[in-house]
This record gives sequence, structure tokens and C-alpha cells, in this order.
Amino acid sequence: MAKLTDAGISFDEQEFMALYNASGTRQGLIDALEEMRPHISADEAELKVLTDSCIEQLTAMTDAEYLNLNLDSVLDHDDGT
Repeated sequence: MAKLTDAGISFDEQEFMALYNASGTRQGLIDALEEMRPHISADEAELKVLTDSCIEQLTAMTDAEYLNLNLDSVLDHDDGT
């Protein structure tokens, strides 16, 4: 089972969000994910599910909750710790 953050987001989801978090804002990340989503090929179903899950969670959270994810530090760790 994937390790979850306090916000209920898996490390894989956090890592994926961190990769697309160039803007550093919740809305900017949502926009980046929505922009890349149409480019996901039909054989990348898992990537589409991951993208949709991240967009859904980001849309449901507040800006303060987004900042608590601390996405800048996620890529510094390879195991979620």
C-alpha cells in the first residue's frame, strides 16, 4: 500500500505533482496538469488516472493545504521520508 500524507495524498501523487509544480501555486499546478493531460496516449491509462486524481485533489484543497504539501522538498527524497 502506498504511504499517504496527512492530506491523504500518496507519495507517488506528491512526486508527480512536484514534477509539474513549476509555478509554485496550486492553480498553476492544476493548469499545468490540465495542459499536459490531452497529450497522454491511450496506452498510458495509469498516467491518466494519476493525473486525474491529482487534479481532483488539488481542486478540492485550499491554497493553505497545498502549501502544507511542501512539494519543493519531495524530489529531494527517493522514498517519501
